[in-house]
Amino acid sequence: QVELVESGGGLVQPGGSLRLSCAASGFTLDHYAIGWFRQTPGKDREGVSCISNTDARTYYTDSVKGRFTISTDNTKNMLYLQMNSLKPEDTAVYYCAATVILADSSWYHPLAWEFWGQGTQVTVSS
Repeated sequence: QVELVESGGGLVQPGGSLRLSCAASGFTLDHYAIGWFRQTPGKDREGVSCISNTDARTYYTDSVKGRFTISTDNTKNMLYLQMNSLKPEDTAVYYCAATVILADSSWYHPLAWEFWGQGTQVTVSS
């Protein structure tokens, strides 16, 4: 049974940093495409970043490029999202996601992903 459990969210001041973690179980991380999404009330879930399982290419939405870094530790079956220079507009519930087959051109679309964690709240505020 595939399970994803996020942690590491919290309250941080603008300009600060957080590292989100996602513990994966029930599957081997490097056999799946894995990624991070975020959602705020009243808005669609937005793709933040992902790692393709075809060529290990990483993708980022434009608003986080240069500030966020996605990474994995396959020995621990863990996915991470290092978030630096945080802005109030980064405030959201962050979800990790996994899927076996991913069309890289549509990585940012929630419907392309099969498995989801329960989410962790990130609040950027002074």
